[in-house]
This record gives sequence, C-alpha cells and structure tokens, in this order.
Amino acid sequence: MRPRVCLVASSEMTVRAFLAPQMAAMEERYDLTVVANTRNPHLLAELGRRARLCPVSIVRPISPLRDLAACLSLVRLMRRERFQVVHSMTPKAGLLAMLAARIAGIPVRIHTFTGQVWATRTGAGRAALKALDRLTARCTTLALTDSHSQREFLVREGVASAQDLRVLGQGSVGGVDLRRFRPDTGVRARVRERLGIPGEAVVLLFLGRLTRDKGVLDLTDAFGLLADDLPDVHLLVAGPDEEDLRTVMQQSCARHRARLHLLDFTTEPEQLMAASDVLCLPSYREGFGSVVIEAAAAGLPAVASRIYGVVDAVVEGRTGLLHAPGDVAALTEQLRRVACDEPLRRRLGVAAKERAQRDFSQTALIAAMLELLDSLAAPVCGARLAGGPQACRPSTPTCPGWYRRHGKRALDLGLALVAAVVLAPVAAIVALAVRMGLGSPVLFRQERPGRQGQPFVLVKFRSMTSERDEHGRLLPDAERLPWLGRWLRGTSLDEMPELWNVIAGDMSFVGPRPLLMEYLPRYTPAQARRHEVRPGITGLAQVSGRNALSWPERFALDVEYVDRCSLRLDLAILGRTLVAVFLRRGITQPGRATVDYFEGSAVDG
Repeated sequence: MRPRVCLVASSEMTVRAFLAPQMAAMEERYDLTVVANTRNPHLLAELGRRARLCPVSIVRPISPLRDLAACLSLVRLMRRERFQVVHSMTPKAGLLAMLAARIAGIPVRIHTFTGQVWATRTGAGRAALKALDRLTARCTTLALTDSHSQREFLVREGVASAQDLRVLGQGSVGGVDLRRFRPDTGVRARVRERLGIPGEAVVLLFLGRLTRDKGVLDLTDAFGLLADDLPDVHLLVAGPDEEDLRTVMQQSCARHRARLHLLDFTTEPEQLMAASDVLCLPSYREGFGSVVIEAAAAGLPAVASRIYGVVDAVVEGRTGLLHAPGDVAALTEQLRRVACDEPLRRRLGVAAKERAQRDFSQTALIAAMLELLDSLAAPVCGARLAGGPQACRPSTPTCPGWYRRHGKRALDLGLALVAAVVLAPVAAIVALAVRMGLGSPVLFRQERPGRQGQPFVLVKFRSMTSERDEHGRLLPDAERLPWLGRWLRGTSLDEMPELWNVIAGDMSFVGPRPLLMEYLPRYTPAQARRHEVRPGITGLAQVSGRNALSWPERFALDVEYVDRCSLRLDLAILGRTLVAVFLRRGITQPGRATVDYFEGSAVDG
C-alpha cells in the first residue's frame, strides 16, 4: 500500500488553479485524497485526475457552527483513512485541517501560507485573525510560505519561528507551466476580436478574485483617469465577483464603459494573458502573486503594489513597476508610463519572461514539493519512497476494544474543551501571578516523548526560576523553586496548559506521565511499553504515590495501566487524582525538592 496523502483546500478554484499540476505528479507516488468545498462530484475527473474527492463544506466567512461541523468531518475522515500526510492551503482550510489532523494524530501536517487576511486589518480583528494563523502554525509539523518576504513577515509578526517556516525554491505555490503560459500571436488576435478590442490597443489585465483587498476599485479609478488621456487603452478584468463590486467598477469608468471588459472566472487565463500587454495587481495583501509570474511567462510586465509577496514576483524596474498600495495617483502614473512607452514595456516583458523561465518552472517546484513529501513521509512509513511506491502500513493500535480505540479520545476531547472554558478565568489569574512572581516567560515548554516515543511539546505554567551560578549553570532545583512554584506544583495548577496538549491529541487525561526525551534509550523493553498509549496529565502511578515512588515502582504501574486501560479505571484514577491533589500527597520524593533523575534500569535495580 502506498503512502496516504490528503490535500485540503477551501474552494474549487484553488484546486483548479493551484493544485491540479501537483496532483498529477503526486498520484504517481501516493494514494491521494483531495478535500475541497465543492458540490461538483466530477471536479477531479474534469481535471483529468484519478485521486479520490471528499467534499467538505469549508466556507470562507467565519461561521462557528459550520466551521465546527467541518472540523469534525475532517477529524472523522482523517481517523478513518489514517493518512500519513495532510497538506492544506488557504487560511480557513489550513486552520480546520491542521487542527483536525493534530486531533486525529496525523504524523506529518503541512500548511502552505498564501497570504494573511489580517495583514490589512487593525485592532481586535487583526489580533484575533493573527491568533488563528498562529494556532494553524502551532498545529503543523512544517509550515510553508509561498514567498521569502512572506516568511520574513510571519517571523517578524511572531506567527511562527524562522526554523518552522520554509520556502520551496524561489517561491510560489506550484510554479508556472511554461508550455501553457507563453506568448501566442494567434490567440492574441482571436481573443481581441471576440472582445471587440482593436489589435493596436494597449490592454491592461487584472486576473483574480474581485475584492477590495485585491485593489480592483483602485484599478478602475486609475483606469478612469488614464482613459481620459489615452483613447487606445483598454482594461480587461476577469474573476469571480466575491463582494458585488462590478457595479461600482462600472460607475467609476462610466465615461469609458466600452473600453472596460468585465469577465467571469476563466479556466483559460493564459488566453487572456496572450491577448494583453500589462498585468495589473494593485493588491493590499498577497502571499506571492502567482498570476504575476504566469503573466511574466507570457511576456507581460507587471504594474503591482509594493507589498510583501509581490516584491518576490516583481523585480522593480526590471520586470515591472511598483507603487504604494492604495495610492491611486501613483498607480495611474505607473500605468501611464508603461502604456505610453512601448520600448519600456517590451524590455520589461522580455526580462519578466526570462526570469519566469529561469526561477519559477513548474517542473522544478513540483520536484521540490515531492522531495519534501518523500523526506517527511519516509521516516513515518519506514520506507524509501523516492524510488517508487513502497509498502507503508499504518500502525496498529496497541489497545483493542471500543473504548481504547474511540471512547477514550472522545472522553479526553469533551472533558478538555469543557475544562478549558470553565478554568479560563483561573488560568488567567495564574498566568498573571507567574508573570509577576517569576517573570517571563509565563509558560514552560519542553519536548517530551508521546505515544510510540514520538516527540511533542509539553506546555505548563512555569514554576521555577532560571537562576544560574557564576559559571552559567542552572542552580539546583531546590534553589530555583520559590514558594509560588511549590504552591503551583502542590495544587497541580501548573498543569492547566496541558489541556491544550489533550485537545491537540498529544496527551490524554489519564496515562503514564511524559518524562524526558533523554530517558528513552534507558528503558528496559518492559518499561518502554509505557509509550504504547498516550501520556497523561495524571495516571495510575500519580494516584498511587506520585513522586514518592521509586522509578521501578512508577514504571511498573505505568505498564499495568497499559494492560488494564478501561473507562472504569480512567474514571477511578480521575476521582483519586482529585483526592491526591486536595491532600497534596506525593508531590516530591523524600529529601528532594522535586524528583530524582532517572539514570537507567541498571542503577535503579
């Protein structure tokens, strides 16, 4: 069985415009499933693809109930199909797919950022949308950006760290099909004749969604001013009208309606590019501006806004002209320059075509994507994929029975979501106390081994200081554990952020506690069985003595839990945990501030 890969997109247009070429290559190596918001069951067949299509209603506007339903549908699909890789694109699809993949325990989770909807927002709206992108990034195992400047922007804004973001090649989602996007004098003449555009006219082209963020109203305003002086200039606009802007656009060009050509979404953008002279992209936000390099391959220079993403697609003064976003006067002036100066237009177009062929070949970008997928999927599948299809069987659950396979996770998710809401005020107070009493950071993060020893990042409230001696070494635990830290550990309030680990699927409420990564090679085969289930916030060892137990006793109880795991046992442990926390039993080992260090089974007997 070949590796199972799932592509998730929020719209049919994304599948047609960006994913079709990638799917053709991926079908040769992977068992491919495509998730999209579509009512067309023949979408992939129309594209000549044989991958499986799973329609899911992922709507662009924020809709809590529909979004929750979509996320649950994705979780069910991912658990049933047990993909090795889930790769999402577009903001809403990324948030829902990465969250669902994290909950479902998908080992490789990739999201491609293609522009930030909050980049042009301010205030609480910007903060909320930015937080959702940060959540998306946290749920991935790797995030891609389609331009280097977008990567710098996300790092600067604190959405993700530099090491967690990658750009394939020189950027773009999938590169340019150079056989499709190219100059064609025959197509140029036919399209112009069909649209009633004279052969000698200068045609300005906009291709994309008709939204305010794309700057289409600025473009029609600039065209209205330009057309007053230049009677041979036409504006061709093609794309879905998502904000009912056509009437406003026509009104701003009322004096020149005959030279404004408004078309719907087209599946043949290369024909419109062949018929045009200049590509216009006055956008306010853009991940890369793939349409710019597609037009460049057809020999068109660009007049575009100077924003992150677009500056990767346009070399200012060499392949196109840039202007400040929202500056209609500057946009009008740049359009006037390129429309009136044919040698300039030709020189920019030639350089743009050369750069598209050199840096943005679709073949090279798809090869880079496949190489990335192979490198990420190979460790998961235990197979070398680059040489062709290999066996890649999903791991068999170690816990048989309905509760262990389904009920335990459902209980964890339900309890964690309720607890996160109920305890939110308490968590806010604790966070403030930690900030004032221990300083920054408020949260303690550390990589720990999860199920089957796979690493994850455990999150807790910080309880110790970072004091060091004169040699730069951390002081002993007892000297770095102030009264606030001892109180947090004694009441277990420091564990509250682990609710996120439970929601994300890294941990369970009940299971062996996740210890240090460096302990993994020190376990005996019997002790290592503690990793056959998800680690827990509490466990059989915790309610049977907690840190007062010796290491062999704790490991024996952990393995006993693996063998006895059941709903009845979990409920009993949760009840005993409340009692243990209330009585503050077994918080430390006798004579130590926290817990002894595990040196290995030979030391512990």
